[in-house]
Parts: sequence; structure tokens; C-alpha cells
Amino acid sequence: MPIQGKELLFSHYALGDLDLPNRIVMAPLTRSRATEEGIPTPLMAEYYAQRASAAFIIAEATQSRAEGRGYDGTPGIYTEAQIAGWDLVTHAVRTCGGRIFLQLWHVGRISHTSLQPDNRAPVAPSAIPAKAQTFLDGRFVDVSEPRALARNEIHEIVDAYVLATRNALQAGFDGVEVHAANGYLIDQFLRDGSNTRTDEYGGSIENRSRFLREVMEGVIEEAGKDRVGVRISPVSSVNDAHDSGPMKLFTHVVGELDRLKPVYLHVIEGQTNGPRDIDPSFDFRALRQNFHRTYMANNGYTVKLAAQSIEAGNADLVAFGGPFIANPDLVERFRTNAPLNPLDPATFYGGGARGYTDYPAIEDIGCSAKSNS
Repeated sequence: MPIQGKELLFSHYALGDLDLPNRIVMAPLTRSRATEEGIPTPLMAEYYAQRASAAFIIAEATQSRAEGRGYDGTPGIYTEAQIAGWDLVTHAVRTCGGRIFLQLWHVGRISHTSLQPDNRAPVAPSAIPAKAQTFLDGRFVDVSEPRALARNEIHEIVDAYVLATRNALQAGFDGVEVHAANGYLIDQFLRDGSNTRTDEYGGSIENRSRFLREVMEGVIEEAGKDRVGVRISPVSSVNDAHDSGPMKLFTHVVGELDRLKPVYLHVIEGQTNGPRDIDPSFDFRALRQNFHRTYMANNGYTVKLAAQSIEAGNADLVAFGGPFIANPDLVERFRTNAPLNPLDPATFYGGGARGYTDYPAIEDIGCSAKSNS
């Protein structure tokens, strides 16, 4: 039976000055295939080039400075070698006709001392340990106890986001997405379960939102509004993220973001990689109505739900994560109602080509880093 509104998924959409060929976005996905020095590899270029038919790709979370690292094999964007590695990726994607943003990341307390410079403690708004794990030496381990950031260190991290933005544009990205979701550093500042500061960065919602606002202001000044997006996860408890009043908090956050006018707001609706209805009282439509640029929905979407959401005006774009891992030609599979490849969770993090660039397409995609090298 035909899906009502499905044709909208394959309609063009203007994202700032980018002409998107469809509404199906590849969500950022940590895959832990970078070198120990955080340098993207030719294999990563092949992986992203295979998926260039997406409306645009949001490349995996990438640390803006060394202390922002929280997992083995994640890339950075703060050294010349990392910039050069990413340049290979963006060139491969662009050669295949694609568009690509880079997600900028600082994990905060979701890290381990062995991943930090000089084995120091991870940093956070407050010295509150997270009940969470990170990926280290091929397995998941408990995160380390963090220390609270000093004011001057917060300002340094804001500056690092700005420099990371400059580096991303130098590497050929079409724009950047600020990662303010999933219990990482910016999200830690936002929530009263992880932020008990008594200075201008803690206490009231206005103060807890200050760090995000300063990061966004700096990044937008560097890149321009049409090259900056932001991701939030209002009700997700992943990485021990908790707040006593998420609706009030994120109504304020989205109001602040609407004032700053980034090109899109990327919202994880429900529990990250989990059920969409974990907090039925939370009004995601109110967020959509309060943000007047592009609204990108994410989490648990099917073709039918995505089409319904766009047709109803509840989203402009829909991001897909897991389906893009196993289906480099996801857009064409959705278009033709072809079956999807099954995921292999054992290969999500770390490793080589298996479970990364070897998922089959319906037909030869005819475009990859290898074919354009």
C-alpha cells in the first residue's frame, strides 16, 4: 500500500544556501575507526563517500581539543594532520555529489583518565561522577571521576569550538553541528543533575544555558548562521543525563537558539537509540513551533513516520542513524521499498572494513573514495 506523503522525502529542500536533493539525512555515528592520533583514514573517506546520496551527511562526533576525547578511535579537528585527514573525507564525498557537516564534540565527564592528556581526570561542570561507560581497548569500561572546570577553562573550551569550526571549514566541510546532546559536556552544563555550580554557569536555567549560548555565538560568528546546526536530546537519559524540569529547560534553550538562528535544530525525540515515548508529557511539537528555521527530527523513524511527520509540518528533515550503517544506498532503498540489510552490532565500534564499508548495495553505487582516487 502506498505511503501517503512519501514523495516529500525525495523532494528538494533549501538548507541555507545548500540545495538538498532529498530530506533523508545521515545522522552522526561514532564508529571508532580513526587512528590513535585522532586522524581520519582513507577507509573513513570510503565509508562516507558510499553514503553521499543522503540529503547531507553529519560526520561523526569529533573532539574540538585533546581533553574532549572520550572513546578509543574517535577523530579530532585540532591538529594539521587531522585537518588533512578530514580533507580526504570531504573531497571524496563532494566528488560523489554529496554534502557534509562535521559534528563538534567535547565529552566532558564521559571519559577515562587513560584517554586524557597526561592521564588527568576528565572535566565537567561539577565534580559529579556519571553512571556511564566508555569504549576503551576494545571493551566498555566505567568512566573516571571528573573534576570541575574553572571559569577560565570554560572560556578556553569556547575558543576551542571556534577554532574547530575554522579548521572544519578549512577541511572542506559545508558546515558544523554543535553536539549539545546525549549527556556530553554542553548537555552536562544544561542539566541540573550534572551541574551544581554556583557561579554564572550554574543555578538558574539562564545560567546553565550560558555555555551553550557562548559556544553557539562563537561558532556562528566564525562560520555564519547558514553553516551551523545544533543537536539536543531533551528527554534522553543516556550517559546519566537528568534534569528536574526538561520541558521548562528546553523551552528556554530552543528560545535562545531561535534568537541565534542556526540553520537547523536537530532533535533526538525520546531516548537515544531507544523508545520514542519515554516521556509522553514532553511536547516536541512546541519545540518545533518555537524554532523558526529548519527542524530535523531523529530517533526511531520509519519511512512511513518520516513521511507523515514532514507532511504534517512536524519536521523539515529526518535523520537516520543505524539504517545508514548497514545500507550505504539507504535513500534508494527507501525510494524503491527495497529490504534493508541487517545490522551487525559487533562491528559498530573499532575494527576495519568488516561491518563498515562492506555492506552491500542493491546495485553498484559506482562512487567511493577508491573509485575517485
